[in-house]
Amino acid sequence: MADLSVRIGSLTLRNPVMPASGCFAVEYAEALDLNRLGALVIKSVSPNSRAGNPTPRVAETASGMLNSIGIPSKGLDAYRRDVLPAYTRFDTPVVVSVSADTAESFGEACEMLSLPEVAAIEANISCPNLEADGMAFAMQAESTYKAVSAIRRRTSHPLWVKLTPNAGQIALIARAAEDAGADAIVMGNTVLGMAIDVRTRKPKLGNVMGGLSGPAIKPLAVRLVHQCHRAVRIPIIGCGGIETADDAIEFMLAGAAAVQIGTASFRDPAVMGHIVDGLAAYCDTYGVATLSSLTGGVALDPQLTDRWLRFAQQSG
Repeated sequence: MADLSVRIGSLTLRNPVMPASGCFAVEYAEALDLNRLGALVIKSVSPNSRAGNPTPRVAETASGMLNSIGIPSKGLDAYRRDVLPAYTRFDTPVVVSVSADTAESFGEACEMLSLPEVAAIEANISCPNLEADGMAFAMQAESTYKAVSAIRRRTSHPLWVKLTPNAGQIALIARAAEDAGADAIVMGNTVLGMAIDVRTRKPKLGNVMGGLSGPAIKPLAVRLVHQCHRAVRIPIIGCGGIETADDAIEFMLAGAAAVQIGTASFRDPAVMGHIVDGLAAYCDTYGVATLSSLTGGVALDPQLTDRWLRFAQQSG
């Protein structure tokens, strides 16, 4: 039987499969044994209470969905009291996801959540930065470094930094996160999109624009994981359109050490368990002794690789 375990910094996970923040709730335990997953990533929490974006918040698209939830939150105290305990009763590492409006509030929130029962903190720096007129922290290397540094000064917990696929120069941004003290990168999040109802002529989302997720963005996400893998030494957790074990393996070959499952869980709450089973079956079929050996294992032509590297360096 193959060894499915993977290492993310100082953490060893039983397998690389975990939910994406915002696409998972403890009620999934009714359809899935949560003790079989590599980690449990909880929906993002913000330091201050907020209601979220106007409705409608979700719209179906071809091969995916748009969402504009707005990360509603009741604040950190309510999160620690009412949300976190439901997840820590399982024998699976718990990862808390944090969203904040400023670098300093990011640091304060992550310090408050640096609890013994929390295995790692995921800093969702894809969220708007009030210090940069609402542009996400992860859109630029400088603001990425500032936010991650502010967090690192306030916590010694394992720190995963969630980047956005909407940024250019992703290699520079990934390196900035690494240089500032990130232990791993989550690549990535939803792609900014929009849909219009041609009958009413109104946007399908109450906030007009939202994040596109699902199979439609998978090739983009695979490319971003591969670029980050070539740019940094820390582990990468891939995310974007994963529905099957083959999808997860594709991300690992591109450079991911682990994967997060989002939209697919809305269609089938048990899908993460099926992916774990599929990974074991793949290893048995192809004689893979340790699943982690697949990370970065894509077969590339050396001449094409050199040409691609020159292009990537020129475009950032």
